[in-house]
Amino acid sequence: MRKETDNTIIVSNDDLSMPDLEVKERILEHAVDAFLTRGFSKVTVDEIAADLGLSKKTLYKFYPSKEELLRSSLHSMMRSAGWELERIASSGKPLVEKLSTALVTMGKYVSKIRPEAIADFQRFVPSLWKELEQYREEQIVRRIVRMISDAREEGVFREDVNPEILIYMFMNSVRGIINPAILAKHSFSATDAARTIFGVLFEGALTDEARKEFRMFEHTPEFL
Repeated sequence: MRKETDNTIIVSNDDLSMPDLEVKERILEHAVDAFLTRGFSKVTVDEIAADLGLSKKTLYKFYPSKEELLRSSLHSMMRSAGWELERIASSGKPLVEKLSTALVTMGKYVSKIRPEAIADFQRFVPSLWKELEQYREEQIVRRIVRMISDAREEGVFREDVNPEILIYMFMNSVRGIINPAILAKHSFSATDAARTIFGVLFEGALTDEARKEFRMFEHTPEFL
């Protein structure tokens, strides 16, 4: 079935065969990496189709415009992040482990988008960028703020820590340091950078007792 939304025809997954679903998923995975690295204006449908060994006709079968491809690929990424955070939040793990895993997960997604891509989105697809920013605030940031607020009530975080400020400090640190331009100039890896950023910010926000628990978890295979 083909549905019309905002004058754009979208193919419903319900009517796709398994091979078609696989092709559609491959397109999304490749497109999101291209868009997040280079932005909207510098990526062409021709390039994406050629990289995947597909014809433009096949790509347009699933995504009738470049903007729809961008919207679908970014929504897919944000949904994945939301599902991961929900899985972490509902797990039976200790709260310190939940929080550290949730922040690392968010950092993984934040580090994918380059500053130049953000500027490009804001210039060429401002309404879509606003839509995605709203989704991030409502589905990603608020979930982690809620987890940090719960942790503060349970004595895991210091009372004077503002959850939203902590999250934005973390996101901006990740985005500013874990990117190819910075990593190429230095000997540290993305994992080294993530460990340092996370350790400094997260440990500083924990209570003394929770910090001991975090340091034990920090040296397990599950951490980063």
